[in-house]
Amino acid sequence: MRLLALLAFTASAYAAETLPLWKGDAPEGDGKFSDSSKAKLTVHLPEKPNGAAIVICPGGGYGGLVTKGEGHGIAAWLNAQGVAGIVLEYRLPAGRPYVPLLDAQQAIRTVRANAAQWKIDPKKVGIIGFSAGGHLASTATVHFETIETRSSNAVLGQSSRPDFSILIYPVISMEEGVHRGSKKNLMGETPAVGLSDYFSTQRHMKAGTPPAFLAHAIDDKVVPIENSRMFYEAQKKAGLPARLVELPNGGHGLNGYKGPSWDKWQAESLLWLKEIKVLP
Repeated sequence: MRLLALLAFTASAYAAETLPLWKGDAPEGDGKFSDSSKAKLTVHLPEKPNGAAIVICPGGGYGGLVTKGEGHGIAAWLNAQGVAGIVLEYRLPAGRPYVPLLDAQQAIRTVRANAAQWKIDPKKVGIIGFSAGGHLASTATVHFETIETRSSNAVLGQSSRPDFSILIYPVISMEEGVHRGSKKNLMGETPAVGLSDYFSTQRHMKAGTPPAFLAHAIDDKVVPIENSRMFYEAQKKAGLPARLVELPNGGHGLNGYKGPSWDKWQAESLLWLKEIKVLP
């Protein structure tokens, strides 16, 4: 199994292409713009595509990016399932709270804009995230723009709504059970009024919110499982086909991305993707 995973990673890395996320300066929100050189996508396309694609958001507490285990390694696993894996290296906020979300939205639009070239079904574009990257993925899940609400200068006018999301040991709340490092890095020492509510993503289910799969270890001391439970309950209340897998152990990072709990979330997420008709 390890050899197959290594071979899959090697093939995926060989076929990967890295692209800039933005052309020119990138938006920060509130009408401000900044250098976009640190925002990029690495596109891993499978040998036998089935049409699905997933934008991958690595964790790192909004202070760094864990691009191996929670990025390119995930792309290799997805490629083995026939799914395109697009690793997003989003800009770190440094107190600019909307920057990661703007990058995630742009990544989803970019995947749809390149759907024909990358052999992707634009109606099967999802997002996955881990830890703080899970918070980012959950933020893109609840705060999105459709084709109708996009301005004319968007990437071919594409929607930034993911069709589904996969959230693995995610930070969710910015008020209850918060991961203090993620909150500080995202919003600064003293968040502006309303930011904590906006980024507590369990509070923002609405019509059209996509369904989510969540997995979290019950012994996670860094980001308590209550984060996933809150988001799951909000999804169920909204009538969405959500699923939460409560893993018996593994802590934060699930024993370094290996072992029974790591294998379980991967297997269960694939079954869920079949249930919601993303995978054949």
